[in-house]
Amino acid sequence: MTRILHVLDHSLPLHSGYTFRTRAILKAQQAAGYEVRGITGLRHCKDGPVAEEADGILFHRTRGSATGPIGLREWREINLLAEAIVALAQSWRPDVLHAHSPALCGKAALIAGKRLGIPVVYEIRAFWEDAAVSNGTGSEGSVKYRLTRALESHVVAGADAVVTICQGLKDDLVLRGTDPAKITISPNGVDLSLFGEPAPRDAALASELGLGKGPVVGFIGSFYDYEGLDDLIAAMPLLGERLPDARLLLVGGGPMEAALKAQAEASSAREAICFVGRVPHSEVERYYALVDVMAYPRKKSRLTDLVTPLKPLEAMAQRQLVAASDVGGHRELISDGVTGTLFPPDDPAACAAALADLLGAPRIWNQRRAAGLAHVAKSHDWALNIHRYHDVYQRLIPLSPNSRIPAAA
Repeated sequence: MTRILHVLDHSLPLHSGYTFRTRAILKAQQAAGYEVRGITGLRHCKDGPVAEEADGILFHRTRGSATGPIGLREWREINLLAEAIVALAQSWRPDVLHAHSPALCGKAALIAGKRLGIPVVYEIRAFWEDAAVSNGTGSEGSVKYRLTRALESHVVAGADAVVTICQGLKDDLVLRGTDPAKITISPNGVDLSLFGEPAPRDAALASELGLGKGPVVGFIGSFYDYEGLDDLIAAMPLLGERLPDARLLLVGGGPMEAALKAQAEASSAREAICFVGRVPHSEVERYYALVDVMAYPRKKSRLTDLVTPLKPLEAMAQRQLVAASDVGGHRELISDGVTGTLFPPDDPAACAAALADLLGAPRIWNQRRAAGLAHVAKSHDWALNIHRYHDVYQRLIPLSPNSRIPAAA
């Protein structure tokens, strides 16, 4: 049985979009007949044993600490992870090292793969230098930005195969000189086996939150600046002019939470805006069931044009109506007027108009929901998408002497 060791920044039991994608990949690979394990670097900031099982997946941890000035600290971090990979591989003997961004994981896998004679797949979920800009923790063109970008290009060049989550990331790598044939797209997806019938609306919870009769616009996720939630809050007074009972339900938290709450408190629509805070993952479906349309008003930036988000796919899988800003990452997932509604980014008035039009047209709702679910089932279900990795591994497995690739379904 073929063994795949996934090299990760962090993993379950931590919860994030990163860990949920990892979980989906590894569970689908297990179901397809692979043996899989994960190993995390020093940035998995959670106490626990050196090896722990989460959701039926075994994760190994890298121990130690990396100190020193910027650059040297990261190099030490890379080498500690590379040594941990080698130590594990000597006993478990994986056939492929599958490293996931950031490039620190990729570089550690390259070092370990060279020592062990094992092929390396490098998967890019986002360019982390662009994520830092969008999160307000970096600036485009800075020394750190350029060094991070250079390391990414170095890892891509050294890997035996490259995977990206969307066409935007692939196109950017091709512009840097990467052979398109080296890059496979494995899009964001959902495990449809986890989604049954949508949960019924909890009238008591709706009453507790003061949602009234609605309609309810919702956002469930992390409150980063690039998500554009300030534009969504700014749209509420305008939406209220057309739909006086409209409410906005914001579930989650993050760096922008305090600023968004202050903005909402100063808004003329403050009584229509409800902040719930973070909720346990097991409770999320209860909040989805309160919402009439999920809104994703991402701001236009290099990050949002290149990278596809996961949340709109989860919403479609929940049979939710979806409205999102017309940025590149959303256009890869949403067909305007078919599976969702797209509106100009960075424009609260356009956001309000799009939401009002969608909420005012109940005759199209069932068709829109069905189209969204069908799109996810056809193009974004992990049970099907997992075979994209099979094709990548099949090309590489002759480089590894340990096993054979299981037959594709």
